[in-house]
Amino acid sequence: MQQEQPIVPSVLFVCVHNAGRSQMAAAYLEDLGAGAIEVRSAGSAPADELNPMVIAAMDEDGIDITTATPKVLTPEAVRVSDVVITMGCGDACPIYPGKRYEDWALDDPAGQSLDAVRRIRDDIKYRVTQLIAEITSEPKATT
Repeated sequence: MQQEQPIVPSVLFVCVHNAGRSQMAAAYLEDLGAGAIEVRSAGSAPADELNPMVIAAMDEDGIDITTATPKVLTPEAVRVSDVVITMGCGDACPIYPGKRYEDWALDDPAGQSLDAVRRIRDDIKYRVTQLIAEITSEPKATT
């Protein structure tokens, strides 16, 4: 008898520039989710590079995101994700039936001080922790 592979849920974080909020959320989900959740991030109008204050704030919490790069949001990324978390990208995110959509109202770290970015980071970490608890406790679909 062949053993079934576990179904791994996937989450897509979307913000405008994919240089701050969505990158922090993706990094926390990668770290705290310990491989139990597939993680993506993208932006509706990606920046050329990550916000340096975001890199510094995440480094303070022991997470190195220096190799992350902003990516463009594609319909395919949304289609293959189970949960789509938007962070101020408005109507730029395509809507597909059967997906879980959430909008997290978070300040944009662009142009903010390190102290302000720390507050945004801590809010994101809390929300990601809650998301992990919800996703990993949801009953799995059976066939």
